[in-house]
Amino acid sequence: MIKNSKNFWVKGISLLALTVVVTGLLLFLPAGSFNYWQAWLFMGVLFIPFIFVVLYLIRNNPDLIERRLRFKEKEAGEKTIIKLSQVVFFIGILVPGFDYRFGWSHVPFWLVIAADIVIFLGYMLIFLTFKENSYASRIVEVEKKQKICTTGPYAIIRHPMYAGIIPMYISVPLALGSYYALIFFVPTIGVVFYRIFDEEKILSKNLKGYREYMKKVKYRLIPGIW
Repeated sequence: MIKNSKNFWVKGISLLALTVVVTGLLLFLPAGSFNYWQAWLFMGVLFIPFIFVVLYLIRNNPDLIERRLRFKEKEAGEKTIIKLSQVVFFIGILVPGFDYRFGWSHVPFWLVIAADIVIFLGYMLIFLTFKENSYASRIVEVEKKQKICTTGPYAIIRHPMYAGIIPMYISVPLALGSYYALIFFVPTIGVVFYRIFDEEKILSKNLKGYREYMKKVKYRLIPGIW
């Protein structure tokens, strides 16, 4: 449990503010203009719900926030793949701004809006995952008192958080008006699949009852398909 809730609130809100500022810099500096309307819309769709989710979790489930703030992977394979994906993601988030500045892509208005809607829906699925599972850590790990979550979206698919993340990754470049950024975002989906297989291997080995859960809930991401 969080011992100093006041300091935790300060830390959480400070990190949230820093995330918004850094994201804005990564988008608007390459664009060279504040008229980059796709970036403003994207940040609104991403961060307005994000603010409410963070405030909700700080008040109702601070332990989950603490787990989400862990970034140091324990597995060697995970460390390598995460570092590589972070580099690719960083480059990918810079590309849309340059794309806007030099006019490389011409993503239609309707597709930008549709991509933002997908991002919002994906984030809502992630929020439902957080509400149900207090052990949804950022890193692959099994804690001593951890229990299997079988309620909410976990009753339908085994990895609802990743089911929300994948369409978000695909939609981010389009929401920012860039086809070229897809070159960097699409490969990150491979990282998600790698983590799914690695996570299931670790959970099957270390979390009691997970093998039975896998037999009961057969699908990883898409009901009836996979």
